[in-house]
Amino acid sequence: MEVINPVIKNKLKEGTENPESFWDQAARELPWLKTWDQVFEYDYPTFNWFIGAKTNLSYMCIDHHINQGRGGHTAFIYANELGQREQITYAQLKRAVEKAAAALRGLGIGKGDRLTIYMPNTLETVILMLATVRIGAIHSVVFAGFGAPALADRIKASGSKAVFSTDIAYRKGSEVQLKSIVDDAIDLGCDSVERQVVLKRHAETPMREGIDISWQDFLLLGEGHSGNYEPMEANDPAYILATSGTTATPKLAVHTHGGYPVGVYSQGKWCFGLNHDDIWWATSDLGWAVGHSYIVYGPLLFGATSIVYEGALDHPGPDVFWKLSEEFSLTGIFTSPTAVRLLMKFGEEPAKGFDISALKRIVCAGEVLNPPAWEWLQKRVLEDRIPVIDNWWQTETGAPVIGNPYGISMLPQKPGSAGIPLPGMDLAVMTPEGQLCEPGEKGILVLKHPFPNLTPTLWGEPARYGTDYWERIHGVYFTGDLAELDEDGYVWFSGRADEVIKIAAHRIGTIEVESAFLRHDDVAEAGVTGRPDDLRGEVISSFIVLKEGRKASDNLRKALIETVRTELGPFAVIGEVNFVKMLPKTRSGKIMRRVLKAVTLNTDPGDITTIEDEGSVDEARLAWQEIKGEIER
Repeated sequence: MEVINPVIKNKLKEGTENPESFWDQAARELPWLKTWDQVFEYDYPTFNWFIGAKTNLSYMCIDHHINQGRGGHTAFIYANELGQREQITYAQLKRAVEKAAAALRGLGIGKGDRLTIYMPNTLETVILMLATVRIGAIHSVVFAGFGAPALADRIKASGSKAVFSTDIAYRKGSEVQLKSIVDDAIDLGCDSVERQVVLKRHAETPMREGIDISWQDFLLLGEGHSGNYEPMEANDPAYILATSGTTATPKLAVHTHGGYPVGVYSQGKWCFGLNHDDIWWATSDLGWAVGHSYIVYGPLLFGATSIVYEGALDHPGPDVFWKLSEEFSLTGIFTSPTAVRLLMKFGEEPAKGFDISALKRIVCAGEVLNPPAWEWLQKRVLEDRIPVIDNWWQTETGAPVIGNPYGISMLPQKPGSAGIPLPGMDLAVMTPEGQLCEPGEKGILVLKHPFPNLTPTLWGEPARYGTDYWERIHGVYFTGDLAELDEDGYVWFSGRADEVIKIAAHRIGTIEVESAFLRHDDVAEAGVTGRPDDLRGEVISSFIVLKEGRKASDNLRKALIETVRTELGPFAVIGEVNFVKMLPKTRSGKIMRRVLKAVTLNTDPGDITTIEDEGSVDEARLAWQEIKGEIER
């Protein structure tokens, strides 16, 4: 029996056989000020979509809905861990965005200028993003967890004229100081910066003369200036965003006013089933790709209501996720596999007693949703009432590439698979030499043809764009992820291509080993890396976080090794099992396996400014040293 039904097959066929006609039709579902003269032009490795079209991302997200009589509909609900709540309608949002847009013009920011936003998840952050694209300027939102050197690198790379910050952010019961980080960053040679605008939550926050200005005084600068939207050509940049996890000079992906919303809207519709009646919560930070696409722009393109939450998912307690689901009658949640594993650590009890009957689906992206984590949420917590849907994409793609087309017709779930290539996505799995892999054969996932929301260049580095993405395997876009296609066309990821563990003649992905560890009922999270071994080349060094109430022991260590051997076979040689309280992860939820590698090799882990908790590095190092001492004895 065929798994992919005829409706989906026809949609996929349309997208790969005639992509220009396919995307022309998809783009016509959005409002344009002027339609295009030409759908697509290819100047390898870069490209343009909807040439000659005029639009504005802010216009598509706000003005269009007001023109359709939906000004009274709630656009955003802000909530934080202190219990504060605030709502804003589309009409109110338009007034606030126009006011900020006029103020930006009063500050001397114009079309093509860049500004950096270093702020937590607040309504002001969202308003500022929309005001920036409204006047044709370009925002670079930097996750408000980076240290001063990393922030400075991103400010310099963008050439920002202004930086916007808050004095503090709220996280896990603490007030995290942000302005001082921005001050230090600007002092690290950010010569392009003329002003820092500060949203002050404390009146006594010190301001630096000649450069700092408060948010309130910033808004006064709009007097006598227009807040109207600037008509933009479809290929004009709307924003730039540094790819997460980069350890070298930041790569700034460019997303446009025309192609980007077409992709975000289309995949939001086909993969997530987004619509104007949704009350939608993406648990990401605004500084990441998910925050841009599915807290701000995606929900607004549909005219939906989006939650902006400032705080952690496990503070003040492990029931935050479910409490907010009930409070706001959420219909859809976009979260990360890391968040699911965090919830799994506390068990099913925190979810009990909350009415989440309005919830229709939960979607996950960020890392592979391991089968045990999927099964826990799908079966134990949700009892198969609604689907938990995996999907895969990157900062550079701006929207899902692989997933289950829930919004068209739900396909059978295969736990551990990200799904199938979504409509309009033409991809393959290849060897590093560019040969197509057979079904079941691991290789590099590549994209064979551009689509509207794929970044067409890197800001200020067009040559790097070609070499990093299109010349690793000539003629196709190199994603850097190791994957395989099964006989039904489902995609299975094994990890990053540069994280493959080579044991004797075998190559195994980090995701496969971590998923095997999660099969044991005591394990909440697992992170693995390869370490050198004289006999086998490499063996697996594992770092394990146990569920609440479970105790580490030698017997458990042996049981975990046996679990992995049962799941993967005897070739998966576990060098050691290190029990830790937390894994080194970025605040976007990605396990920092290079840190685990550095710990086992006793080398410098390099830049860890994106890390959630620096204590996790010391945790891992201490656990490894203890095990290493036992090995040496």
